[in-house]
Amino acid sequence: MAVRLSSTFVFRKLHQLTGIVPLGFFLLEHFYTNSKAMTGPADFNNAVKDLQSIPYVIFIEIMFIFIPLIYHAVYGLFITWEARPNNLAYPYPRNWFYTIQRVTGIILFFFIFFHVLNFRFGLIPGLNERSVAHYPMEAYSIVSREFAMPAIFVIYLIGITSTVWHLANGLWLFAVDWGIVIGERAQRLTGYACIAIGLLLLAVGINAQVAFIREGGLLGGILY
Repeated sequence: MAVRLSSTFVFRKLHQLTGIVPLGFFLLEHFYTNSKAMTGPADFNNAVKDLQSIPYVIFIEIMFIFIPLIYHAVYGLFITWEARPNNLAYPYPRNWFYTIQRVTGIILFFFIFFHVLNFRFGLIPGLNERSVAHYPMEAYSIVSREFAMPAIFVIYLIGITSTVWHLANGLWLFAVDWGIVIGERAQRLTGYACIAIGLLLLAVGINAQVAFIREGGLLGGILY
């Protein structure tokens, strides 16, 4: 028997899938590369240089980062536009998570746009006009100079926090909606696991950010 899938169903499943693969994996890679700053400018610069030396890197970025990112962001805004939050009338945790997921999605739409223009292309006049990708051996100095600005540091702190929340809660939603975890107990335990993953990623992301303005990051003098 043929099963007819609605376009809305397919679009939403694709939206969820792009949030995990490849965007979730790209975030992990991003945090890993940024964590290279903990051991000094040379290690971070070399990590950026290695990434940029990948054959056909621009096509890889377009196919596996920019296109999924644009789809996920634009369709996410469409979902947010249709959303009808009821957390004030029914203040259950999952209702609040639903609302925060939409709020962080809006924050990320503007934050990622700013981040890509800023560091990937160096197109923010008066702020950063040198692309990290085009000047990999200056990557550390470019990033650290900006993170030394309190306003920019706070913007990226908000961006990292929003990104981690969006991914961690998105993992739970993906596992439930795709039928990977079934049953109240399994979903509750998966929720705890996603919270733990989120807290770990948040610590890694913030530590990597601090590493650009303080040697070793928050762990300076302990691990390095």
